[in-house]
Amino acid sequence: MFAKAVRWMAVKKPRPKMKPMGLQMPPELMYTIIDIAKEDGDHTISDTCDRLKNAGHMEDEEPLGEERDEPVHLAVSNYCDQTQGHKKDEEPLEEVRDESGNPMVRETCRLIGLRHIWNKKLEGELRHLLRSLNPHQLSSVLRSQSDERVAMSFFYWADRQWKYRHAPQVYYTMLELLSKTKLCQSAKRVLRLMIRRRIDRRPLDFCHLMVAYSRAGKLRSAMRVLNLMQKDGCGADLSICNTAIHVLIKAGRLEKALRFLDRMQRVGITPDVISYNCLIKGFCNANRVEDALKMIREMPIKGCSPDKISYYTVISFFCKEKRVQEVKELLKEMKIESNLFPDQVTYNLLIHVFSKHGHADEALVFLRESEEKSFRVDQVGYSAIVHSFCLDGRMDEAKIIIEEMIGKGYLPDVVTYSTLVNGFCRIGKIDQARKMLRYMYKTGCKPNTVTYTSLLNGLCKIGSSLEALDMLNKSEEEWWTPNVVTYSVVIHGLRREGKLKEACDLVMQMLGKGFFPTTVEINLLIHALCKEGKAGDAKKFMEDCQSKGCTINVVNFTTVIHGFCQEGDLESALSLLDDMYLTNRHPDVVTYTVVVDALGKKGNFEKANQLINKMLHRGFIPTPVTYRTVIHRYCEKGRVEDLVKLLDKMLVKQEFKAVYNQVIEKLCAFGKLDEAYKLLGKVLRTASKVDANTCHTLMESYLKKGLPLQSYKVACRMFHRNLIPDMKLCQKVSNKLIAAGHSDEGGKLLIKFVERGHTLPQYQ
Repeated sequence: MFAKAVRWMAVKKPRPKMKPMGLQMPPELMYTIIDIAKEDGDHTISDTCDRLKNAGHMEDEEPLGEERDEPVHLAVSNYCDQTQGHKKDEEPLEEVRDESGNPMVRETCRLIGLRHIWNKKLEGELRHLLRSLNPHQLSSVLRSQSDERVAMSFFYWADRQWKYRHAPQVYYTMLELLSKTKLCQSAKRVLRLMIRRRIDRRPLDFCHLMVAYSRAGKLRSAMRVLNLMQKDGCGADLSICNTAIHVLIKAGRLEKALRFLDRMQRVGITPDVISYNCLIKGFCNANRVEDALKMIREMPIKGCSPDKISYYTVISFFCKEKRVQEVKELLKEMKIESNLFPDQVTYNLLIHVFSKHGHADEALVFLRESEEKSFRVDQVGYSAIVHSFCLDGRMDEAKIIIEEMIGKGYLPDVVTYSTLVNGFCRIGKIDQARKMLRYMYKTGCKPNTVTYTSLLNGLCKIGSSLEALDMLNKSEEEWWTPNVVTYSVVIHGLRREGKLKEACDLVMQMLGKGFFPTTVEINLLIHALCKEGKAGDAKKFMEDCQSKGCTINVVNFTTVIHGFCQEGDLESALSLLDDMYLTNRHPDVVTYTVVVDALGKKGNFEKANQLINKMLHRGFIPTPVTYRTVIHRYCEKGRVEDLVKLLDKMLVKQEFKAVYNQVIEKLCAFGKLDEAYKLLGKVLRTASKVDANTCHTLMESYLKKGLPLQSYKVACRMFHRNLIPDMKLCQKVSNKLIAAGHSDEGGKLLIKFVERGHTLPQYQ
């Protein structure tokens, strides 16, 4: 009890609030970046830390500064003149030692790996090891975890142990690890804990937090870190400023990064080559390569010479744009202006970038140039050129490069050979691909799964999917293991050739091997079966996939329901719709639209009304396809009154201005002109150009039926709404009226044009 009481007092004892250490900046040195905060909202990510907190792995900490929607300021102090003697005395960074081979570190990692079967004994062993580890060893334990969330969980578990507190180096390591992930909230909690424990915070720690926010897509929060850093009393230095520039460039905010650089220089923080390189990268990303070159040429004037990275960034941009001449000129400039000579790394970069973007000829030019200068191009460089030639289908040039490689003692590996096999298959030369496969065995280079998958894909493309299936079934004899891509390639080939039974059987075989096709692949097979009138087989295939643990979604169900509807089997379609509710796969608006269309086709409008009301009650918003489907079926059967009531309910959920235009035009198409005329008032409310076209359609329909007087009435209603009908159409109506003995109406129609200032064609 005493021990518990002491521990409770130690935990619950209130701590005095810390006063900011460091110099408070005068207002003239505060750089307002409110525009960054306002323009860039935070993007959400899955916060895995909440789960760890609920599991008891995380403490509730005090907030690290205010984060209201208020102006965010950055105190960029004059690091050279004003903050000397006012900043915290920073301890020199300890050298990171790799202790991963230490027996205690390995044993600790083993016990952490057994966390899913933890008991009191294992936890006691881990607690004992924890007290024996020094900070370097504990940091190695954290770095050894493949999942940073596991490292974070262990970090908080260790921090809760009796008579133990993490050394500052452990906090620094944890922040460094979290900066490589999107777990920005976890990084912020670690920083809060450092404040509570009064552990010195370095600018580098705030850099880690800023990078974590940036990785999570939260630019606004990332820039707030600058304000939090100033409130904490940590003096700004070049590293945090470079991080801020990097974050802005990654977010595509080049102009704000330039303004930030200008403010840095005004307050005395001199940018280095890293600062300029970030901006050069931003210029290239924004296709402002001339500005990037201008910055490189101005760097020596500002006391900072460009390095090779500065030039490589622009060179990479030129390579993507296939601007070889500019690359050569920039290489000369790099040599003359900056005394930087192209080396092996430079040429390897040029070869790889040109090859990556499909410019094999240009890459080959630089390969020859590097050889003339006695630079060694490695096997990877040759393979990159081979890959580029194969993508272009230039297999003869690719074979020449392969022969050259062999002649220079570079034996092609399985990746290079697989590229050749894929290249032959892309241009339909399957025999050459087979020969290459046999040659691989002959030279002792065993083909891998990628090699065989490329060959199977080539066979499927030329319509030999059964041969590909046979080769896949003999994979064990050939000592290679197919993967999910291999199965998918053959399945798609069988489906394209109409061999659906074999494709479905292969899916079952695939599931038996532990590979799961995607819902899209399953839906393609279901759709193909339904297209052949085998909706029953499609349903059975879907149920078999579901029973074997494959993911089945609402799209798969909808495809089968549509198949039953096309076959006229409404009973099976409605039964499957009920099954969706039972299996907690709720239909979407497409599902309802498909069933309503089938019900309308059969004339079962009572059930169709129920389904539409159910869809609206569940909150689904009708799509334009839904409107067109409902309008078509109801107009086809002449159920105009029911249609109007239904449309009024649908329009409450989603406004659709041209809905009654479609109704009138569809009624005209079905010859139900009287019903169309009754709805004309709903169209003439807006008097737009679309409404005029609808009225013209109704007028022409009346003329085709020999009812010019009804066309005249439609035109008069248009004039009444200040909507001018088509003059040529009205002349046709007038001629028909005069021919039918209605000369007064015919004359009045043309007079209405004259009254509105229009000149009739015969009097022009």
